[in-house]
Amino acid sequence: MDLRQLTYFVAVAEERHIGRAAERLCLSQPPLTRHIKALEGELGVDLFTRTPRGMLLTQAGEALLRDARNIFGLVDRASQRAQMAGLGKVGHIDVGIYGSGSFGVIPAVLARFQRENPDVEIALHYAQTPNQISALREGRVLIVFERLLPNEPDLEVELVSRERLLVAVGERHRFAGLQVIPVSALEGETLRLGSSPSAAATVVEMCRANGFEPRFAPAAGDLIMATLLTTVAGGAALVPASLANVCFPGVSYVELDPGGEWSMDIHCFYVRGESSPLLSAMLRTVRGFREELPVAAPSKG
Repeated sequence: MDLRQLTYFVAVAEERHIGRAAERLCLSQPPLTRHIKALEGELGVDLFTRTPRGMLLTQAGEALLRDARNIFGLVDRASQRAQMAGLGKVGHIDVGIYGSGSFGVIPAVLARFQRENPDVEIALHYAQTPNQISALREGRVLIVFERLLPNEPDLEVELVSRERLLVAVGERHRFAGLQVIPVSALEGETLRLGSSPSAAATVVEMCRANGFEPRFAPAAGDLIMATLLTTVAGGAALVPASLANVCFPGVSYVELDPGGEWSMDIHCFYVRGESSPLLSAMLRTVRGFREELPVAAPSKG
């Protein structure tokens, strides 16, 4: 028994007449009659009672009709899911994340993707950039969101968001409790950063643009560690706005003025030439997210 036989059977069962079913199927009556008899012979049961007024289903026919409709429903759903998978609308996507973007921009992008693609399951993998690059190449993740930019010929990089800089300080610092400070107030301050070279370059140019050279503490492992160190060893950490979503005990966040033209950026990267529909769907979300953000000047780093 195959789908074609079931199609013929359902047409006869619903029309209750060979002639009308043949017209519906664009067949002549004799071949349709032969197909129905062949199906009954294969199953070893009568599916219809023939009467002068048409074809009546037997109990076996009623049972087969219920199952046939279920089968065609499953076929339709399978077809729809295959089409949706081809558009990146169903499936499973592994996403690499790391760093302070996990507290703001990255969840916002992924939540938007989930709203746009509710039948896609997202799995998150938290690791530093070198491990994420290996995971990309080995197919363990499909896309990575990070601040550090990989300089690898086989990886494609796209901007996700630009975040304004804030100053994070401990509760005993002279800036604690202030709403905003001028960039010039950082002169002579011990500045703390994570390990991103581009972030360090941005801060250097920001300070020079305001007439002084920055003084840096040794680089912390990441921005979270840089922020925590302000409560232990003093100084001021230059952090992106998303980190203000984290309430570290004893840490205050202060705006910079002028600070709007200086930013720390979040990028996504993925294997160049990757044709996954799920990746295409994620990139559509990333680009839509980026286009709807307020216009921000590029980082000077």
